Amino acid sequence: MKKVKWGVIGCGGIADRRTIPGMMLADNAELIAVMDANLEAASRVKDKYGAKYAFDKMEELLALNEIEAVYIASPVFCHMEQVMAAAKAKKHILLEKPTGLDVKEAEKIDAICKEEGVKLGVAFMMRCGTYHQKLRELIQEGTLGEIVSVRAQFTCWFPEMENNWRQQKRLSGGGALMDLSLHSIDLIRYVTGLEPVCVAGLSGNQIFKYEVEDAGSLMMRLSNGAIAYVDSNFNVPDSASISKFEIYGTKGCAVLRNTLAQVDGGEIEIICADDSVAYDAMQTREGAQHMKLDVEFGNMYTREIEAFGKAVIEDSTPLVSGEDAIRSQKIVEAAYESSKKGTFINL
Repeated sequence: MKKVKWGVIGCGGIADRRTIPGMMLADNAELIAVMDANLEAASRVKDKYGAKYAFDKMEELLALNEIEAVYIASPVFCHMEQVMAAAKAKKHILLEKPTGLDVKEAEKIDAICKEEGVKLGVAFMMRCGTYHQKLRELIQEGTLGEIVSVRAQFTCWFPEMENNWRQQKRLSGGGALMDLSLHSIDLIRYVTGLEPVCVAGLSGNQIFKYEVEDAGSLMMRLSNGAIAYVDSNFNVPDSASISKFEIYGTKGCAVLRNTLAQVDGGEIEIICADDSVAYDAMQTREGAQHMKLDVEFGNMYTREIEAFGKAVIEDSTPLVSGEDAIRSQKIVEAAYESSKKGTFINL
């Protein structure tokens, strides 16, 4: 099997914790070089995963002819400069979300990649969750009927930290909405196949005093008329959150718990009923059928790397293209505008 030769820009956080370990398991990937502003960190990651090279300058990594694709896992404020350099070096790019600090920057990043003829994929790895992919199939098959309501709740505990880039708006672009709601929005769009047409949002600081919001909620009307609700918090302890994802339709519902996570797993409950049944004034809820799913969990990051590698090898569209990711970021930006103005924003 052909293997895409990878370079990694940014060796901390999610790269070392999840994505590079996932890359090591991918059948079509080979790690060649890593780069970090801290050479000691880059060298540690090089030795840990058996890469050939470690650099503290991006230009040195991009100068390697054997590298075909780069995974950029740096803070958001670095994305524009690094994508521009990688695209000009003719490297395909898998970029951590959000694409840019705002929609305007994200559109520039997408345009640069198109101009240079390289692929841009954005790392929404939640699409690669086993239950999420299976739920998408069931909805496409009509198992839940017409979707009428969707709810997603995704939280984490993110206390105040000195000089943390995620807590500074000019470096991150936003807080709980930008970081967590973006995942939920993308997942709703992917699983249901529906696009939001208007949005209302509320955001602010409830517990922590950093620049970005520590909590945000939004409501969206989807293209078929269904209503979707998204809640995101930086102020709920991880051990006290179950990260629920719920979809309700005219033939049944699916309730997922702890699938919005960095590890493939969680639980799913699917209940189906006949939408032709008569009105039941007693609401006994009889006649429901619980569907059991037999699935095999895997590594979401491995699937993400393999999917992007496949797009490179087959010259096809990445699982999450730049344009696709921008659509979700526009919704978050509209939610911020709505929160500020106190009104619905049409998309």
